[in-house]
Amino acid sequence: MAYDILIVDDETDIRTQISGILEDEGYQTRSASNSAEALAAVANRQPSLMILDVWLANSEYDGIQILEIVHRDHPGLPVVMISGHGTFDMAVSATKKGAYDFISKPFKTDVLLLTIERALAESRLKHENESLRKLSPYAMLDDLVGKSGAIAEVRRAVEKVAQTDSRVLISGPPGSGKGAIARMLHSRSLRKNGRFVVLTCATLSEDTLEQALFGTEATKSQPRRIGVLEEAHGGTLLLDEVADMDMATQLKMVRVLHNRRFQRIGGDTVVEVNSRVLATTTRDLQALIAEGKFREDLFYRLNVVPIHAPPLSDRREDIPLLAVHLMERSAAAKSRSPRILGADALTALQGHDWPGNVWELSNVMERLLLMAPGGSQDHIHAEAVGQAIGAAAGAASRWDHAPEVMSLPLREAREAFEREYLVFHLARFGGNISRTAEFVGMDRAALHRKLKGLGVAGANRGRLDDKE
Repeated sequence: MAYDILIVDDETDIRTQISGILEDEGYQTRSASNSAEALAAVANRQPSLMILDVWLANSEYDGIQILEIVHRDHPGLPVVMISGHGTFDMAVSATKKGAYDFISKPFKTDVLLLTIERALAESRLKHENESLRKLSPYAMLDDLVGKSGAIAEVRRAVEKVAQTDSRVLISGPPGSGKGAIARMLHSRSLRKNGRFVVLTCATLSEDTLEQALFGTEATKSQPRRIGVLEEAHGGTLLLDEVADMDMATQLKMVRVLHNRRFQRIGGDTVVEVNSRVLATTTRDLQALIAEGKFREDLFYRLNVVPIHAPPLSDRREDIPLLAVHLMERSAAAKSRSPRILGADALTALQGHDWPGNVWELSNVMERLLLMAPGGSQDHIHAEAVGQAIGAAAGAASRWDHAPEVMSLPLREAREAFEREYLVFHLARFGGNISRTAEFVGMDRAALHRKLKGLGVAGANRGRLDDKE
């Protein structure tokens, strides 16, 4: 999706020249010859960038005055000033008032294009950092870490739908990577050079949610505020935890998704936008529809392509790779050497159910980095993992049947232990018989027979993955 650039200059030839240069590079352009046209164009929809001449004939305001108004009402809008009579003092004054850069006429095409490219890149990075701070640390990743079947299925879905404009509804428990999936969809899309804007619905009241979505027109006491729908023009808008959106706002979103236009609160200017909308939810939206708490028409507009983010408990074989990755990232953020996770520590991590999913694992890795005994060259062991998680016995803590087993005859107790032991390692290796057999020291066929004899579900019905 192309950037939207507003060119403000009183000379028709200059506007035409710049517009032709930019459109040849794939940019969309609009133009204005004076302050009234320029401010009206910005009011109609905030552009990605403004190219603004200092001296404007037949204009109420000159370029510097327009810059001051734009910087007040749209502080995130990058402005490149141009002038045929520019001085060093003028350039300094313009940058102090909020201009990104100052270019003298006649300008070289490559200088103009490079300046625009840098201004847009800086603006995009700033907005993306602001948006990503609203998501989990996992959302910062360019890919989902892991090689399990569950995560491979998610990757396949992302690759199939990323370069379309189809809306995607991403479901899954808290901390499972919904934000990372949304980020991947954007970064692999045709809109990747546009903004990735996040609106966290759960943190806003009904009034503030509408203001955040649609923006507000200027009043005597308040400047115009641009909403996320307008910010995301040409890019991607993520509605995080869309189930928390109130019913009145849901209705307005249905209309926006239908016709791609809206009015800012308190205004009558129709704003037209072209953004891709993604949504995440931890709740069952169809159940909420049945309860009258979520609009069915909004659900079907958002749920064009559903993607489910699996919990860590459904992809235990990914935990070692993910743990090491999160440890390294936490260490880099704190300018420290990453700690080494021993084999028993990794097994303990795989044994935990991780109700907080990747968020919880990320916190535990940071805790181990800072608090685990020993130095950077010492291995972290299961005991430290258990303490970091808050469990006394690491991986064994998930087996809570010890009192029952102690009351059984030896043969029955042994069978109970074997069943639990093998079920644990099957889950650890994603149901892979070959890898489980190798770890426990059994022949694959013998393991099949053992599982069948112990009554482990799926052992004789092909439900276990036997791929290498």
